[in-house]
Amino acid sequence: MLVSANAVPARALGRTRRWGALAAEYSSFVAIGDSFTEGVGDPDPDGDRYRGWADLFARRAARHWPGFAYANLAVRGRLFDRIVDEQVVPAIKQSPDLVSFAAGGNDALRPGFNPTQLSTRAHEVVRLLKASGAEVILFTCADITPHIPGIAVLRKRFIATNDAYKRVAKRHGAVLVDLWDDRAFDDPRLWSEDRLHLNTLGHQRVAYDVCRALDIEPDPAWVRPLPDLPRPRREMNGVQWAGRHLAPWVKRRLTGKSSGDTVDPKRPDLTEVQ
Repeated sequence: MLVSANAVPARALGRTRRWGALAAEYSSFVAIGDSFTEGVGDPDPDGDRYRGWADLFARRAARHWPGFAYANLAVRGRLFDRIVDEQVVPAIKQSPDLVSFAAGGNDALRPGFNPTQLSTRAHEVVRLLKASGAEVILFTCADITPHIPGIAVLRKRFIATNDAYKRVAKRHGAVLVDLWDDRAFDDPRLWSEDRLHLNTLGHQRVAYDVCRALDIEPDPAWVRPLPDLPRPRREMNGVQWAGRHLAPWVKRRLTGKSSGDTVDPKRPDLTEVQ
């Protein structure tokens, strides 16, 4: 079973808690961000792209609000500034009443990262989104340091990024989904083989947390007991992981390339969720 300080017992779903009793009404949702929001790590069983937490949440929201429309502008590998430059204005032009913004994780992995600069720009972005009339969902990043060899040296960067988003959310009255404090993500079964992206179970957990933040009943399947950890995942050592996943990432950084260079947003326009 997932262990989380934020967990709600499965028996509470639809019984002791009146889901939706305090929920606001939303008719449209645009998701902005990078691979986390695109859904990398969660293959869509109905197609050849990624699904991810935003798709899962949108489908759940459509059950709660008939006619609910959804767009996803996120592209893997994007840095904060490029996310802002390419996605914020197209999102605002569609006049959604709910927007999620998750950016900065890729920046924190690179030299020269400046959390103060990120915080300043995040304030500007959320101010613009709120001024457009949209409710805004922000995130703290889940803790990847237990899963990736040697990355603990960057832990302070992740904490600084999370602190920045907490301040922004408080200042602008945005919805904050605190993944860092959700201990469910300590479980390696929620992470892809590359240990950087969430897998299907991980994206389900994020969708669960987003639904809880907006007072929408989550899918009960998202809190079922987890399967046993497959032996290949358990036995991959640091050297094997570095050769298979770290080396290609470093090569892209050295050559100025990104995993999203040839990728377009998977759902650029608001369309009704079927």
